[in-house]
Amino acid sequence: MGIVTLSFFKTHLGTDDLLDVDAFGGLSNATDELLQHYLDAAEEWAVSCLGKPISDFNPVPASIKQAVCMMAAHLYQNREAALVGINVYALPHGAADFLRPYRVEVTGYVAE
Repeated sequence: MGIVTLSFFKTHLGTDDLLDVDAFGGLSNATDELLQHYLDAAEEWAVSCLGKPISDFNPVPASIKQAVCMMAAHLYQNREAALVGINVYALPHGAADFLRPYRVEVTGYVAE
């Protein structure tokens, strides 16, 4: 299980349709599977940004969980590789900013 639960992520998205298991009829299981996929992909992204496994953190800081939620929400809301006709601006305190304090910096220097 990932660091962010599916129910927490649905609450983060703030969409009542996603919270109601009967809202989509037979599609609710497929919707949950898709949302879980976005959470998994976001967690993999966080690990690649951090340079170490999330299991190294006990407990996992809230800011890392927030970064995973933000990236998963971005993947949910922007399902295509490109946006056409829309201006996109990076938000201050974006997902990468939440991960930065915990990141392993690699400079290329190896101590002997």
